[in-house]
Amino acid sequence: MKKVKFIFGIHNHQPIGNFDFVFEDAYQKSYLPFLKILEKHPKIRIAIHFTGILLDWLEAHHPELLQLVNKLRGNGQLELMSGGYYEPILSVIPPKDRKGQIQKLTRRVKDLFDYDATGMWLAERVWEPVLPSSMADAGITYTVVDDTHFKYAGLRDDALDGYYVSEDLGKQVAVFPISKHLRYTIPFQEPEATIDVLRRNVSDGGETVVVFADDGEKFGVWPKTYDHVYTNGWLDRFFSVLEENLDWIDMCTFDEALGAVSPKGMIYLPTASYAEMMHWSLFEESFKAFENFEHYMHDHNLTEPFGLFVRGGFWRNFMVKYPEVNIMHKKMLRVSQKLWKLPNVDSEPMKEAAASLWAGQCNCPYWHGVFGGLYLSHLRFAIFQSLIHAEKIIAEIAPDSLTAFEVSDFDNDGHDEILIETALHNAYFKPDEGGMLFEYDFKAVEKNLSDTMTRRREGYHEKLHQAKLAGEAEGGDGAASIHDLVIAKEPGLEKYLIYDSYQRKSLIDHILPAGTDMDAFYHHTHWEAGDFTNGAYRLSGQTVGEDEVTFTLVREGNCHLDGKDTALRISKQVTVLMREEIINVDYILTNLSGETIDFDFAVELNYGLQAGHADDRYYYFASGRPAESWLDSRAAVSGEKYIGLKDAYMRIDIKVEAPGNKALWHVPVETISLSEAGFERVYQSSAVLAVFDVRLEKETRFSLTQKVSTF
Repeated sequence: MKKVKFIFGIHNHQPIGNFDFVFEDAYQKSYLPFLKILEKHPKIRIAIHFTGILLDWLEAHHPELLQLVNKLRGNGQLELMSGGYYEPILSVIPPKDRKGQIQKLTRRVKDLFDYDATGMWLAERVWEPVLPSSMADAGITYTVVDDTHFKYAGLRDDALDGYYVSEDLGKQVAVFPISKHLRYTIPFQEPEATIDVLRRNVSDGGETVVVFADDGEKFGVWPKTYDHVYTNGWLDRFFSVLEENLDWIDMCTFDEALGAVSPKGMIYLPTASYAEMMHWSLFEESFKAFENFEHYMHDHNLTEPFGLFVRGGFWRNFMVKYPEVNIMHKKMLRVSQKLWKLPNVDSEPMKEAAASLWAGQCNCPYWHGVFGGLYLSHLRFAIFQSLIHAEKIIAEIAPDSLTAFEVSDFDNDGHDEILIETALHNAYFKPDEGGMLFEYDFKAVEKNLSDTMTRRREGYHEKLHQAKLAGEAEGGDGAASIHDLVIAKEPGLEKYLIYDSYQRKSLIDHILPAGTDMDAFYHHTHWEAGDFTNGAYRLSGQTVGEDEVTFTLVREGNCHLDGKDTALRISKQVTVLMREEIINVDYILTNLSGETIDFDFAVELNYGLQAGHADDRYYYFASGRPAESWLDSRAAVSGEKYIGLKDAYMRIDIKVEAPGNKALWHVPVETISLSEAGFERVYQSSAVLAVFDVRLEKETRFSLTQKVSTF
């Protein structure tokens, strides 16, 4: 009788820093009911992967699920997989961290379930050709990636009914292709659709292998799937249908397939991820063009013969598309380099530092798509918190790991940055982009206050006009794939589609026509009269002392006012205190022409404090807390010497002093992004501007002070 081996794999994960109620919701809607249904079908055997983050949470909150996993493992129903403990994109972290993360999860699986995991889940199925050596070094014998990876290498569907061997520098790993067709039918079509796929792949020797492997959260957490999968009984029916056909369907594990079936051959896979991820990684200009081309291919029946030649972008370009990702990534690399320079890697402080570093490598906020968490500030916060914590431990072991003043290309873009690190705070500056302060680490609470997002156009924004209120998406009686849903979480989101022309960081210098309206600035419809916000400043000198570091940034630029071009020099002398969390900035504006000019000079600072409309996070002034003080409020305030921001939850107090200001503005920076829940407005930061009235004949001076403390 002709047979087929069917491997069913589930990957369960929650990102570091995700809210506890999200973990709990996924537990109640997916992790627990899935395994309970599996327990009812003892002949069904699957492979399962839990990230270390999720295992830690389950052990603390629901150890009974781990007991159920052990029971199912003992019954022979589960093959357990390893992977990177904190679910990193393996190819973009250093080799030592790759090995350490994988071995940490392998040990955890052994300790919890007495199981020797030899296979691994590859985060987001991001494959690069160098990975086999890292996997082999960590004791891994196999992994699973999408069948599209193999098609990009030139293989056809009829060659994807097994597994292949790949290598790097002579070190091997087996690679199984995941059926994209099954990823879209399970659980969105009736079980018979899967049976039809399996029947088409039977062979006389039963050596053909078909693999389904995907996120466990699609079984209950994705929109409308809980009712579909459990209330309406899809999963129970699916397992029952499989049981009815076990005379020709061999429910198999990856380990068993390796022992029973020979590899189909050797293959070198190109850099790839799943198709949607590669689409999302494209730059905005090509995002829609690629989407249109895919539709053209489909409409003209060209996908089947030529689709393997069509692919999107490269995962690493998320670090180009979003400078915020690049900053996180390069911060992570910097901390990793510091860590592995130290001796005695087996000491307890070193283990704690390594665990914090690895937590800071969790992939979720390093990209953006339907599930990508870059726009979710609490996920970015967790990354920086982990990295800053690791850096603090390293500095306690090796104080010289902190650099008082460093000029180097931190973000690897070909331009030098200025890095100042102390035991209390880090301040990183980018001279080539307005001399901005792009990272400010307040170490007392392990918070990067410059963890912000720029409002930028996304390729999916044009779909917003199609969106319906949450719960009104078309989907029939079943459940639609997450990629097909168009939902808006609130009406009127179109009015928040505002796009910035510069990164929303701090010490951004604006030359504005006199009397510029704050609301025009908020909507980014104002006239930027100067070329200083993105213009390159040069470093003209620095002094490094025991108590403070001082350096000066200068730009000779231009401003266009009243139909005239005027040459203008801005010099900003920055003083970073070493023993206090204070930065002083002294500005000198010099008119390089012979004509007097009038304008408003504004210095912008952005602070990411997580929640825009919470009562425990608010603005205040010397005169007190205003009636409407939420961080997502807008106001132009005159007659105040300073503006303050308080976060009572994290006990952060920020005070910006601007003597002689004309007004102090504060406006929210909110983005419109797409997640599994639909289009949503997300508070990213509060922009604070000190606005000065300038009548410039020759030269004028201003000063600004940022003070940060706990309370």
